[in-house]
Amino acid sequence: MQAILFDFNGTLSDDEGVQCQIYRELFAEHGRPLREEMYFAELAGLSDPEIVERWLGPGHPATAAVLEGRVRRFHERTGDGSTVPAHVREALLAVNGRARLAVVSGAARSEVEEVARAAGIDVFELIVAAEDVTRGKPDPEGYLRALELLGVPAVEAVAFEDTPPGVASAKAAGVYCVAVLGTVSEERLSDADEVVPRVDAALLERLLA
Repeated sequence: MQAILFDFNGTLSDDEGVQCQIYRELFAEHGRPLREEMYFAELAGLSDPEIVERWLGPGHPATAAVLEGRVRRFHERTGDGSTVPAHVREALLAVNGRARLAVVSGAARSEVEEVARAAGIDVFELIVAAEDVTRGKPDPEGYLRALELLGVPAVEAVAFEDTPPGVASAKAAGVYCVAVLGTVSEERLSDADEVVPRVDAALLERLLA
């Protein structure tokens, strides 16, 4: 494996619960309450613009305000890096310099960069964020763009994801996909090549061996 490509929210950063709460607050403010189970069943793993479009409807006048509010509240609640577990930090630092490390995320670039800096995992050669693609996950555009920019063939890369849209995106790009438990049930991750309980140093060492 030359490259390890990571989803961010829910995979490196244990923040899907935070994301859900923020969206529930914002959607309620705009008259479209969202239940927690509905978020995890239908929206988790999609890009932020697609989440808003699916819940409020295409071209909703509040779309820009919701997206801006979501970024602001996310920064306020996760900007200290506390959502990145110690075992994730240890794993990334252990393989830094031995593989090309990148993030492929449906979140805003500023969020990924801020949390990564605060958590001490600012080790990524490349970040492909929501603003870098026209089609979010499950479309493979983000992964294909990352592979192109890194100059790495799909068969020499591995992706880590935590949701069905993320798994579908990686697999459609031809990348070996490891699904991480925590956001959805193991059954919903069955299209991944393997399912693991968490990202840790032992796992990354095995994949690089």
